[in-house]
Amino acid sequence: MASDDTARLIYLVLLLVAVGGYLLVEFRRRPGRSFQQLAVWGLIFVGVMAGAGLWSDIRRDVLPRQTVLEDGRIEAPLAADGHYYLMAEVNGTPVRFVVDTGATEVVLTLRDAERVGIDASALAYIGQARTANGIVATAPVRLDSISLGPVHDEGLRAVVNGGEMDTSLMGMAYLTRFARVEFSRDRLILER
Repeated sequence: MASDDTARLIYLVLLLVAVGGYLLVEFRRRPGRSFQQLAVWGLIFVGVMAGAGLWSDIRRDVLPRQTVLEDGRIEAPLAADGHYYLMAEVNGTPVRFVVDTGATEVVLTLRDAERVGIDASALAYIGQARTANGIVATAPVRLDSISLGPVHDEGLRAVVNGGEMDTSLMGMAYLTRFARVEFSRDRLILER
């Protein structure tokens, strides 16, 4: 047995003697209350172990995040609301996009456009988009840069939505720049 294993064994035996001795004394003094406390601590232990075992599932469901794999592929999990979300840097500023294969362009909300340095007062709303909420005015813009993981593009055309919108849209104009866009069960896979 290695010295590390021996030290661990000695530590565990000492811990068992200390806890066991305490439990023995307490069970002799107040058996009913001791059983109750032991049951509570047992349930806490089982709860912590279940939480630790399910943590990756909980994190995936509550806080889905995209990952960049070693080969450069980008994977985004399906969110609880049934959409895929991508976090991209637009002009150096992180922007959350919902993947929308029904959108032709990259569409920024007015709030996101201002965050990435686009002067909202100088926008010319000369375009229109047909949405589920009706026809909205759009303003064409050109993004200096957009980065999604290791993928970097410059001079991408986009539009700013003049209507109410919660999240910017990652439309087909950007998605078609990838060699592979795959929806596989609960994952979106992008590959250049």
